[in-house]
Amino acid sequence: MNARRRQIFFDTERGFLRRVIGFLGADTQYFLIETKRDTFMKATLKIAMTLAAIALAACSGLPSTSVPSAPTKVHAKTTEVKTLLWVGNSFFYYNNSMHGHVGRLLNAAGGKGFMAVSATISGSGMSWHDMESHFKPDAVGSYSFVGDNEVRFNKFDKPFDAMMMMDCSQCPVHPTLSPIFHESAKKHSATVRKHGAEPILFMSWAYSDKPEMTEPLAAEYVKAGKANNALVVPAGLSFANSLKKRPELSLIIEDKRHPSLMGTYLAACTVMASVYKQNPVGNKYTAGLPADVAAHLQAVAWETTQLFQAKEGRGSL
Repeated sequence: MNARRRQIFFDTERGFLRRVIGFLGADTQYFLIETKRDTFMKATLKIAMTLAAIALAACSGLPSTSVPSAPTKVHAKTTEVKTLLWVGNSFFYYNNSMHGHVGRLLNAAGGKGFMAVSATISGSGMSWHDMESHFKPDAVGSYSFVGDNEVRFNKFDKPFDAMMMMDCSQCPVHPTLSPIFHESAKKHSATVRKHGAEPILFMSWAYSDKPEMTEPLAAEYVKAGKANNALVVPAGLSFANSLKKRPELSLIIEDKRHPSLMGTYLAACTVMASVYKQNPVGNKYTAGLPADVAAHLQAVAWETTQLFQAKEGRGSL
């Protein structure tokens, strides 16, 4: 090497270059020919790249110290729904919540071990909900109130067997929102199944002043159910069938959208028939409705569900 070349250490980089020499070995020397700042920076970059290459080569021969990832938990496929999460909007929570009426119907039929939780947002569509968050450990469903307001902490392999979703009342048939409905149904169905549960779609009903909504709504829910192999609850068809037989019964309140107690009870009976495969006819729980009205709504729910499932199937359930 030319003896006239001198080793240059800038004060600000002296420590770095010494560490470089120490890493590469005491016999290795790096010399910089020019003192210009830009030339020094280019040399520094070259040294850093050399160090990275040497470090990678050295590590390649060492045994791996990475911690193996935990195996993905495989849940048993849901064949019977005992725990159900309802995800929707005010159509679900009116009249002290539809899921509560379904629970009373199941209890009156002698059912044991059923649990339901409702997660609703007023006016919401399915795209508003974060389905992944409902499956967080020690979150939704981790405790419940029993007996004399006693808190019971629940232990389970998975929080829910199924999740029942509904979109906003006109989203599935709205020209702008319909594609979002189908995208959300696909996305949420995948999320639910990832956690070992099954997706269910709740078909809503037509507005009282727009009965022509019934068939388009039904068609979109059936389409989404087929695309995602999901059970569809034909509540909207139950409403239409009830009105054909007893038009004097007000299933919807004055706002022309939300259910009356009779409407909530009819939808609850349809859920019982669809999701739980139990005939509500003759059930002793009537939600305080007149006996003849309750009997009519029970019969309509069962008949509608049987005809609908004979034609469209039950999806994955």
